[in-house]
Amino acid sequence: MTRERAIREYVLDTHEELLERTLACADCVAESWDGDATTDRQHVVEPFERTLQRGDVIDRLPTVLVDAVAALGEGLPAEPVAAPPYLVVTSVGPVLRATLSGARLVVTIQVFAIEHDPVRYVRGPATPADALSVALKNC
Repeated sequence: MTRERAIREYVLDTHEELLERTLACADCVAESWDGDATTDRQHVVEPFERTLQRGDVIDRLPTVLVDAVAALGEGLPAEPVAAPPYLVVTSVGPVLRATLSGARLVVTIQVFAIEHDPVRYVRGPATPADALSVALKNC
């Protein structure tokens, strides 16, 4: 089993409820659009971040990063906060990042997808298993 897969399975096992709440917040944002998509990024990122805050999700997301790092047997030099560089809410969803010894850990909860020709944002994966991706990138 790869390290990424081990981290992914650990996060799915330990944070399923938080991942489901994140998906529910994305559902709320998508329901506010006129139709099944929007062409305006401002109808995605800002409303999603506000919904995560109101849903008591955003401040809990750094624990996912702490646990993912711990699953590798490593630690973070400082307690991560729900802000860059540890957490960024992007147009596809929350992205958690940590610099480790020799690698960069990136955990993405993809709740939206970007379609092209024309560019539009749509609701993405509907389950934690489909939404969660983990990558270790060499520094």
